Amino acid sequence: MASNDEKTKPLQPRQADSSTNLENLGMDELLDLYTRPTLAEGEIVKGRVIKITPSDVVVDIGYKSEGLLPVNEVTGYDGQVRVKRGDEIEVFIERFEDSSGYVALSREKAARMRVWDDIEAAFKADQAISGRVIDRVKGGLQVDVGGIKAFLPGSLIDTKPVKNLDALRGHEMQFKIVSFDKKRSNVVLSRRAILEVEQAAAKKTTFGRLKEGELTHGVVKNITEYGVFVDLGGVDGLLHITDISWGRVAHPSEYFNVGDEIEVVVLKFDADSERVSLGYKQKSPDPWSDVADRYPLGSRVKGRVVSLTDYGAFLELEEGVEGLIHVSEMSWTKKIRHPAKMLNIGDEVEAVVSDVNIPNRRISLSLKALEQNPWDTISQRFPVGSVIDGRVRNLTDFGAFVEVEEGIDGLIHISDMSWHRRLKHPSEVLKKGDVVKARVINVDGENQRLSLSIREFLPNEWDNFAKIHNVGDEVVGQISKITDFGLFIRLADGVEGLAHVSEVQRDARQKLDKLFHPGDGIRSRIIKIDSTERKIGLTTRDVEPLSPEEQPHHDEGHEEPLEEPLEEHPKEHPEEPHEEPSKEHPEEPHDEPAPDSSEPQQS
Repeated sequence: MASNDEKTKPLQPRQADSSTNLENLGMDELLDLYTRPTLAEGEIVKGRVIKITPSDVVVDIGYKSEGLLPVNEVTGYDGQVRVKRGDEIEVFIERFEDSSGYVALSREKAARMRVWDDIEAAFKADQAISGRVIDRVKGGLQVDVGGIKAFLPGSLIDTKPVKNLDALRGHEMQFKIVSFDKKRSNVVLSRRAILEVEQAAAKKTTFGRLKEGELTHGVVKNITEYGVFVDLGGVDGLLHITDISWGRVAHPSEYFNVGDEIEVVVLKFDADSERVSLGYKQKSPDPWSDVADRYPLGSRVKGRVVSLTDYGAFLELEEGVEGLIHVSEMSWTKKIRHPAKMLNIGDEVEAVVSDVNIPNRRISLSLKALEQNPWDTISQRFPVGSVIDGRVRNLTDFGAFVEVEEGIDGLIHISDMSWHRRLKHPSEVLKKGDVVKARVINVDGENQRLSLSIREFLPNEWDNFAKIHNVGDEVVGQISKITDFGLFIRLADGVEGLAHVSEVQRDARQKLDKLFHPGDGIRSRIIKIDSTERKIGLTTRDVEPLSPEEQPHHDEGHEEPLEEPLEEHPKEHPEEPHEEPSKEHPEEPHDEPAPDSSEPQQS
């Protein structure tokens, strides 16, 4: 590099004396002029840098005048001048002695002429040539090849589409020459041709060293939802998500990042189709190989809830080993509609191993086995004859379920809700949420049933009627049923009397159902009260019939139906018709159990 003083001095041309002054030259100078080579415009000559200014480089080319080279032609991409004083460089003579008296030189043109020779030689020999990506242009990239701007089409950049072309700007690369035209200064390059050769060689080497069942190294190239692509050296292998871990893997990115160097097991490969299957979990033993020894039946285990389904919760006991807590194994007394009612993902849970199925890789767990079944001691807590207070939890056609303690329901059958009153539905006596007093009348712990009765805590309609009525009293009632042997007459709620056919005042030739109708009002006289049998005998003989005004009136079209004699309701605890979800590990969720509107399970 020249000094500052040199840069600021004005350039003065150094010229040899004219031929008219040859007589003044000495022998050495004359000899130098004679032996100096003849130069011509358009030639490439070598010169020595003798001075550098901010705008030019002065070069001695052995001519009578020194040459000037624009400094930007020897300035790199970083702005630094690439030559210094004393360096020997090649230059192109553009013209002799311009207006300043210097020879106009160009290093770019000299380099370009040399590069064209190199380009032609590389093209003929099918060899690679170096270049630097300088810009992105329409359809591809512009590459500087020794000062010549060449074109690299987008389709020839790589073996696969390149999404970000700008990221290649400034990169030095090797290229193959596809075509060139020196006159038009046109050069087309291919980077893909270089990569294809490199990849073919790498593939051959890689397949030559791969062996099934052995370990190999690679670099994570891409991550998808179903697995990881690993570059093994010109060959991409697939590490499927199911071969990443013996345990549950939500996404491969939980284990790997693009660019990670990893060790994998070669599961299988096919050189012809260029497919390689890799494994990661195979580096460690299968945890199910000795599960039966580590998780014996009846043992208590701890795990983390990793999944909830309609039919149960999956617990991760260790990486690669999960157990299922079926909904039926979550509580002795509660009817669990969905595991989410009791557990959350991430919960640490203790359970008991209830079954181990090695061939199917299934472990069944139980939460309720951690506690004693409350139905085993139900007869001790609620013996027959004891009185309880409970809340009506649900009503059905056949009775009411009363919660006697958390998770334990007793059934009050409809027949145990009144003494003699005929009930069509339990809602006539109870409603949901009522707190009632009841007596335990039966306990069946094995079938998880508890029977209750509230009858004795309710008024006895028959006894109350018998206390205020005597034989001979006239009463007004309503015909509830007509039979061949008489009329059943409802006298009050839960109280009914019978007027035998012989005690009904009528023409003996006429049938009762022709003279009377259910719902008709009728006056009769009590002729018998049997408290033991709870029977009342009636007669209509010598009794004044009801006047039309005394007959009961009903809204037109809305005649109130009379109660039929009480039909026997089943006093067993009927089970709801629903399918219990399978306790195996199902592949698909089962139907949900029936809603609360039906009979709750007594458990």
